[in-house]
Amino acid sequence: MALSPFLIWFILAIILFVMELVLPTAFMEATIGLSALIVAFLSFLIPSFSIQILLWMVLSILVVFLLRRYQPKRVPPVLQEPAEAETITRIPAGETGRVLYEGISWQARCDDPHLVIPEHQRVIVIGRQGTTLIVMPADAIQL
Repeated sequence: MALSPFLIWFILAIILFVMELVLPTAFMEATIGLSALIVAFLSFLIPSFSIQILLWMVLSILVVFLLRRYQPKRVPPVLQEPAEAETITRIPAGETGRVLYEGISWQARCDDPHLVIPEHQRVIVIGRQGTTLIVMPADAIQL
């Protein structure tokens, strides 16, 4: 038993909507699913499956770009004020090591590229670059 093009597109749309509920992808599956739903209803007017696929791809791109305009801009998280941490490993000069910050092990780098920080030393987290914390020894900083 062959499925009609409408059912194929409708099932694809439902699968993509369910995936959106499960995966944290900022509405990517939902926008592609919306395009599949539109193509499902247009499949009654457009009999060629290859044209339906082309239409689905074009609609997906258009919907993604149109909805991106309404998505709030991401502001990178910034540390509100310097916080304390403790080195787990030695942080060599100009390289990275590990610190324990808020109970979690983080990659860290000293703000002074010529300074070596030994392990088990109290440090102050003064910034963040991606997943790397920027630290300075607590005795080198006067807050």
